[in-house]
Amino acid sequence: MNKENRRHPSAFEPGILLVNILTSIVGVIIGLELIVRIGISTNTSIIGALLAIIVSKIPVKFFRTFKDVNSQNLIQTSISGATFSAANSLLLPIGIPFVMGRPDLVMPLFVGVFFATVIDVTIMYKSFDSQMFPAEEPWPPGIATAETILAVANKGKKAVLLIVGAVGGIAGKMMGIPTDLFGVAWIGDFWALTAFGAGALFIGYAPGALGIDFKSMYLPHGIMIGAGMVALIQAAIILFVKKDGQASAAGKFGNSMSSMKSALSKGFVAYIIVAMVLAVISGLMDDMSVPMLIFWVVFAAFAAIASELIVGLSAMHSGWFPGFATALIFLLVGMLLGFPPMSLAILVGYTAATGPAFSDVGYDMKAGWILRGRGQDIDFELDGRKQQFYSELIGICVAGVMVFLFANKYFEQGLFAPVAKTYKTTIEAGASPQIAKYLLMWAVPGAIIQFIGGPSKQLGVLFATGLLVGNTMTGLTVLGALAFRAIILKIKGKDAQDTLYILGAGFLTGAALYSFFTSTFKLIMPKK
Repeated sequence: MNKENRRHPSAFEPGILLVNILTSIVGVIIGLELIVRIGISTNTSIIGALLAIIVSKIPVKFFRTFKDVNSQNLIQTSISGATFSAANSLLLPIGIPFVMGRPDLVMPLFVGVFFATVIDVTIMYKSFDSQMFPAEEPWPPGIATAETILAVANKGKKAVLLIVGAVGGIAGKMMGIPTDLFGVAWIGDFWALTAFGAGALFIGYAPGALGIDFKSMYLPHGIMIGAGMVALIQAAIILFVKKDGQASAAGKFGNSMSSMKSALSKGFVAYIIVAMVLAVISGLMDDMSVPMLIFWVVFAAFAAIASELIVGLSAMHSGWFPGFATALIFLLVGMLLGFPPMSLAILVGYTAATGPAFSDVGYDMKAGWILRGRGQDIDFELDGRKQQFYSELIGICVAGVMVFLFANKYFEQGLFAPVAKTYKTTIEAGASPQIAKYLLMWAVPGAIIQFIGGPSKQLGVLFATGLLVGNTMTGLTVLGALAFRAIILKIKGKDAQDTLYILGAGFLTGAALYSFFTSTFKLIMPKK
């Protein structure tokens, strides 16, 4: 088919729209159940892709469109958007005021985080494949999803490698090895993941070996504050100092920096408006003076947009988005600024809502970019990206309706995302000069590491992410997989990279399938 005649499937074609809605409902149920009962949400992209492939095998004309990998991509986009937005961006934040004894603030915060999520995904739609978030960067789960779809469609050697990797991913998970991290280490940025693994290994091993509780000294949080501030400065330099280069103008990037600047500036204004509405409908104006209220609104908008950039950069390089941890950082800063308790609860919920969906859109767009031919046909690429954006919004709307209907039923049973109670405990503990001292002290090495790595590697942000969410097993797995990757490339040369990519995608696929089925089994089994 000639390029000028190519038309991307529409997210609003009856068959695609119907399956999008149905799979989004499944994704929401999975996301909500996992976040309240296990404390995590899983990436359902691969599940959605496999469901679309199964649907394509139904011998009915209505489902023929799903034989197209681009139609399958719209389904995986919708289900993953529904899963992450329902669990991470909606239910988690609105549980915070409930656990703090203010159920009256659940619905006001729901309004705020729903619109924050829509703003979040819109900014990524306008930012993906820009100089800051290039399509050519790893976005590991996106590669895994695309390679899964292509392997099933094309069969052959890639399919065999994918199956081998998937079997390895499942077997490793059964033995307690985080094989999803193995897969990511063969796909993601080498140096960024080395920093992540080093941080995870340090926080898992050093406290016991040295007899020092680094977490009580706020080392991970301070490192992230320093690294995050430098990362934001580096992002600002890219945005406001560097010009759209000839490569960008010639079509290297699907989105220009001027387009991203516009998206970020409009997004910031939108975040301010939503924060103002939140302050009014939640009664925060009764707890703060007018100057402090204005400062809170501006800080909340800044935290929302800064969080999504930091989380997005981490996700792009490593496949891991530290959404919970980044929200905690801004909570600590808000405490030091002297905001009252309920305004802090609203602040951390608002911040936690941005980042996960932002990262998920990046993963989905990466998958689509691969499936559409890696940007060779720019018109087809931009059309497909727009349809993915619509699919993401469909998933978010389904998530919004279901969370609105069922959130209180979860809360009345005492079911919340566990991190909501962590935020509550942090707020109730209050700020102190000692905490400020620790944060400032550790911010210095975090800033230095981030500066040395530069904006292309994000070493400081990834090292801090490892410190915040890692452990000894995580660190050993990532560093061991990276060492294996380096040895294979040294022996076999760069030609082996494609094989490692497919095997890595297989490991991620197997790990995702194992986590999905074991988690679902735990949920449906009767409780003793």
